[in-house]
Amino acid sequence: MTAIIDYNAGNLTSVKRALDYLGISCVITPDRNDVLAAERILFPGVGHAGTSMQILRERGLDTALREAYSAGTPILGICLGTQIILSHSDEGDTSCVGLIDGDCPRFAVQNNSLKIPHMGWDGISIKRDHPLLRHVTENDEFYFVHSYYPRPGREEDIIAECEYEALFPAVIGCKNLFATQFHPEKSGRAGLELLKNFCAWDGAE
Repeated sequence: MTAIIDYNAGNLTSVKRALDYLGISCVITPDRNDVLAAERILFPGVGHAGTSMQILRERGLDTALREAYSAGTPILGICLGTQIILSHSDEGDTSCVGLIDGDCPRFAVQNNSLKIPHMGWDGISIKRDHPLLRHVTENDEFYFVHSYYPRPGREEDIIAECEYEALFPAVIGCKNLFATQFHPEKSGRAGLELLKNFCAWDGAE
């Protein structure tokens, strides 16, 4: 069973619909015991980092994520779920889950034609191979909507980048953790391919 973590963040039902379409058994759950018992964990979300971290702590889901990561359970972060797996977010000056060392700054674009949030379809530049990017190519585009972006402390934790005036990490990961700033559940064939790959992944790089 794949557990989709419920911490009152948006977009959970869109993720479940995508997995249902792929025929993958999943459940949306706020229960830390369900998360710890899951074969795989999906950590999506749209919302505010500070509010989301407060709810994660109240439900014990932050410690559940840390325990699952240490145990080698495959974890997929999406959007806000990608940002708050890092140590800190500038949104609300928030201490986060800390699965990967790094922070989450806000875009500071100088080009007046570029708006914040960064929203719409964009391509990614793949820096290193990964099982979840099987059948995903440089020509594929993914759907983004975000004002903050992940910035891991280690270069080797950046799997793919996107450009919005400057390059930023669009996919990050380490060991059994893979996380996308874009929304695979809203990204057509390539996004569904990534979700399908995740649900067959054993957590090995």
